[in-house]
Amino acid sequence: MIDTSAFQGKKAAYYTLGCKLNFSETSTFGKMLEDMGVTTVAEGERADICLINTCSVTEVADRKCRQAIHRMVRENLGAFVIVTGCYAQLETDKVAQMDGVDLVLGSNEKASLIQYLSDAWANSREPDGHLHKFHSVKTKEIKSFQPSCSRGNRTRFFLKVQDGCNYFCTYCTIPYARGFSRNPSIASLVEQARQAALEGGKEIVLTGVNIGDFGETTHERFIGLVKALDEVEDIHRFRISSLEPDLIDDELIEYCAHSRAFMPHFHIPLQSGSDHVLQLMHRRYDSALFAHKIQLIKQLMPDAFIGVDVMVGCRGEHPEHFEECYQFLKGLDVTQLHVFPYSERPGTSALAIPYVVSEHDKKERSMRLLKLSDEKTEAFYARHIGQEAEVLFEKASRGKAMHGFTKNYIRVELSAREAKEEYDNQLITVRLGDFNHDKTALKAIIH
Repeated sequence: MIDTSAFQGKKAAYYTLGCKLNFSETSTFGKMLEDMGVTTVAEGERADICLINTCSVTEVADRKCRQAIHRMVRENLGAFVIVTGCYAQLETDKVAQMDGVDLVLGSNEKASLIQYLSDAWANSREPDGHLHKFHSVKTKEIKSFQPSCSRGNRTRFFLKVQDGCNYFCTYCTIPYARGFSRNPSIASLVEQARQAALEGGKEIVLTGVNIGDFGETTHERFIGLVKALDEVEDIHRFRISSLEPDLIDDELIEYCAHSRAFMPHFHIPLQSGSDHVLQLMHRRYDSALFAHKIQLIKQLMPDAFIGVDVMVGCRGEHPEHFEECYQFLKGLDVTQLHVFPYSERPGTSALAIPYVVSEHDKKERSMRLLKLSDEKTEAFYARHIGQEAEVLFEKASRGKAMHGFTKNYIRVELSAREAKEEYDNQLITVRLGDFNHDKTALKAIIH
C-alpha cells in the first residue's frame, strides 16, 4: 500500500532525453505522480522530486545525460533525484555514484517507479537527507512492461505498443538497455486508445523500440493491432513511429493505403545503402528489399511522407561504401533523412571491425546527406503548394504562429494574426501556401 499523504503539495521536475518512447514514458510517470498529489514545477521554482529519463544511443547522449543529472541536482538542492532509462540501465554504478542521485531504476524497475519512490522516500531521512538505494538488472531479467498512453503538453497522444528488441545489431546497445521484445495485448491497447479519445485525443502515434516485432509476448500480429485500432472511430489519425524494413510486410502497406485513420506517413530505418555495410551491421535486409518497400508505398500512396534513418561513418564503411549509400538514397523517392554519425558503444561487436572512419570524414559524410535531405524535403513540400489539406493544429503561445501537420506530415504554419485559440487540437481544412521564412513549413491559408 502506497502512502500518498507524504507527497501532497510536493513539486516535481522532469527531464527527458532520447526517443519518442522516452517522452511518452516520462509523461506517464508525471501523470502517476500527479495522481499522488504532486504538481509540476513552474519556471523558476525549486523541485522536491526530480526525474531524469535517460538515453544511451550514442556517446554524445551519455554525456548529455550526465550534464542533465548534474544540472538538475544543482538547480534543485535537496530534491529527491531519480534517474531511469537506458543510460541508468547500462551504467548503473556510474550513475549511482553521482552526487545528489537518490534512486537509480533500470528497465525492469521503472515499471514500479511509484512503489520504489514511495519506499525510498519513506526511508530517506538519513542525516544527509538521502537514501542511496540502487537497483540494477540483467537483460534476460528485463520482463516488465510499463503501459503508456499520454500526451503531456502535446496535442498528439503517444501509445506505447511494444518495448525491447531481439535484434542484436553490431553497433547497438538497446537490447542490453531495454531487454528483449515484449508487448501488451491488442485488447488492452485498443482500450487505451478509446480512453485517449475520451480525453479529447484526435491523433495517436504508436511508439516502441521495434514496433514491427509486436506479438512476441501475446502471439498476435502487428497488422492485427493496426486493424483493431483503425476501428476506434473517435481517433481520427494514427501514425506509426518507426518500422524495420524486414517487418513491413506488403499486407500492412496495402492496408494502410486504404485505411480509415492510418496516415500516409512512414519512418523506416535504413542505416546504410551499402549491402556490405548492412552485413557488417547484422541488419536483416538488403538494399533491394528496402527499395521494394519504398516503391510499393509510393505506388499505393504517391503523396506518402517517408522518413529514413541513416548512420554514417560506422566501422567498415570505406569511402566507396558511403558513395554507394549516397547514390542509393539519391535515387529513392523518400522525403527526409535522419542522419546519425556512428558512435562507439562499449560492449558492442562492432568494435571488432578493423576499419575506423575519422571524425572529419563522419562530419563530411553527414553534411552531404543532410544537404540531400533538405533538397528532398523541399521538393516534397513544393509539390503540395496550392493544394487543400486537413491540418491538426497545435496550441501556440499567445502572439505566436500556430503549427500543425497534414495527413502526410507536412508542417503547416498559421500566422499569429490568423491564429485562434479555438483552432487548438482541431482538424481544419486549409490551402497550402508558399514556404515560411525559414522553409520549415508551408503557410496555411484559411478560406
